[in-house]
Amino acid sequence: MSNIRQTCLLAILLLSSSTIARAAPPPVIPAARLAQAGLKVYQGKHITLYSDADEKHVKELPRVFDQAVEPWEKYFQLKPTDFHVVGNVLAGKASQPKFAAVELWRQGIPEFLNGYAHPDMFWMFDQPSSEYYRRHLLLHEGVHSFMLTRFGSCGPAWYREGMAELLATHQLEGDKLTLPYFPRNKEDVPMWGRVKIVTDACEANRGVTFDGVLKFGDREHLMSNTPYGWSWAMTAFLDGHPRWQKRFRELPAKLSDEDFNARMREAYAADWNELAEEWQVFATGLSYGHDLPRSAIEFRPGKPFTGKSQVTIAADRGWQSSGLAVEAGQTYRITAAGRYQIAKTAKPWDCEPGGVSLRYISGRPLGMLLAAVRTEPVTGNSGLLAIEPIGLSATLTPEKTGVLYFRVNDSPAELADNAGTLKVTVERE
Repeated sequence: MSNIRQTCLLAILLLSSSTIARAAPPPVIPAARLAQAGLKVYQGKHITLYSDADEKHVKELPRVFDQAVEPWEKYFQLKPTDFHVVGNVLAGKASQPKFAAVELWRQGIPEFLNGYAHPDMFWMFDQPSSEYYRRHLLLHEGVHSFMLTRFGSCGPAWYREGMAELLATHQLEGDKLTLPYFPRNKEDVPMWGRVKIVTDACEANRGVTFDGVLKFGDREHLMSNTPYGWSWAMTAFLDGHPRWQKRFRELPAKLSDEDFNARMREAYAADWNELAEEWQVFATGLSYGHDLPRSAIEFRPGKPFTGKSQVTIAADRGWQSSGLAVEAGQTYRITAAGRYQIAKTAKPWDCEPGGVSLRYISGRPLGMLLAAVRTEPVTGNSGLLAIEPIGLSATLTPEKTGVLYFRVNDSPAELADNAGTLKVTVERE
């Protein structure tokens, strides 16, 4: 994975968070001077691009950038304007004197790894090994310039870099650009690597809490690639989740506030504990193509019960509350019945609660009934991460009192081709 442009945020920090940055008009550089410096210009509606990199790497970039501006405006609910930025694509570090010779290199720009942004101009190194990542880097820096021009600020580190990642991660099919885009697989986004950053950390028990992401500082983004993966995951989670999206998309109105994180906390205050817990479950199970609407947790309190109770569980959803409160130390007999669709290829895969042994997910048969006991308040890991295999029948003796949750075993990226329900009976022994 390519190093992430880390020093682009330094220019951002120099700008006032309360004053909208006005973009300077693009420079007019005579063709003879450009040729003498070894540069070419590529013109778009919203970008003037200068480069000494291979023309076949650069010539499509203005077209891609122009297609991105309207989705950015639509995302932020902004009226179209004459937004324009100057982009500079350097073949390598040795190219700097060429750009300086025609006043395309500004005094005071620090050394950067991949990219650096001002409101009206940005600089980036070519990415010869990945067409996707070259476009992604162009759009990432473009988002910084766009937000600085339109809002005067990009917010704290997690939001600034998360939004640049969210609105740069894209799909290009022919002439059609789609963003924001949640990649379906790693082949969609060569050298991007954000999902791997999060999943590797969680597997090593180094997952970052919701509060931990909010606390990322500018220095952390300078020193490590890791915060970029977590910042993307945070914005993708909040933006794609049906319960959290509306409040998240209202946050740009708070960018002029000196304590943006405090305003965010206020927006989610009533649901903060559930938000933080669901983030933990999302990050731990993150996958390419993650279906946020279907995997959204159905939080519902439980009621004590005696004897026997039956609940219906949908095969195409994530964790679902049974509405049953179970007691620590008490043993419960859980039985399940029903047939449901767990996948659809050439024909539907029918399944019963024991699952199908043709395929395994997280070491258990695909479609197998799973259970967990969710406790409140959450201290440490969510109870929904302590998964109990149930299948057709099992006994469960909870270590803690809480609410019983169920789901079938499947990847959060593959819930859409499931269908049907199963009946689960819970009985105190």
